[in-house]
Amino acid sequence: MPAPASPAASARRARPIFQMRDIVLMVTLAVVFGFLYWVLVQAWNVLTIAMGPAGDLSQHLLFGGWLIVAPIALAIIRRPGVGIIAEMVAAAIEVFFLGSPIGPTLLIAAFLQGFGSEAAFAITRYRRFTWGVYAVSGLLGAAIVFFYSAFRSGWFGQDIFWLRFAIQCGSGVILGGLLAKVIVDALVRTGVLNNYAIVREAAV
Repeated sequence: MPAPASPAASARRARPIFQMRDIVLMVTLAVVFGFLYWVLVQAWNVLTIAMGPAGDLSQHLLFGGWLIVAPIALAIIRRPGVGIIAEMVAAAIEVFFLGSPIGPTLLIAAFLQGFGSEAAFAITRYRRFTWGVYAVSGLLGAAIVFFYSAFRSGWFGQDIFWLRFAIQCGSGVILGGLLAKVIVDALVRTGVLNNYAIVREAAV
């Protein structure tokens, strides 16, 4: 006869996947970064003009910035699916409220970005949040969506195809991975995340 489950184990099983504060924070982050993503599109347009003949590469230089909400939300809430949801809500804000020029196809890209970014943390079962995991998160998020974008934009066969890929992956690592780690650590130091999993689990 199996031993009865301990009260602590029963409480863990009874606890909902997302608590209300997790949902509120996830949506808040998505709204804030949805606006920042839209601002990044404007920066992309300016950079494209400033770079002249090489302006088409500007999107790859900035690409990591469009990945950043996923690892931030994941690091704080530490629940499966958070990265994908946060990216898709941020994309929805861009498309339906801010009028992103990319249009509804951005939602597909957002899903792929969130999936790639989350994969690095999922491999560790959402238990490791080191610099290396953040870097891999940014790398996977950038790499996976690159091939979707390459198909839509006709980049396959171009002489600069792999240059595009390398720049986008580098941006993913730096802006979509390591910068997210810097932001998360800064938020922890302020004490505003004391009621979230990121601080509770560190104290165990």
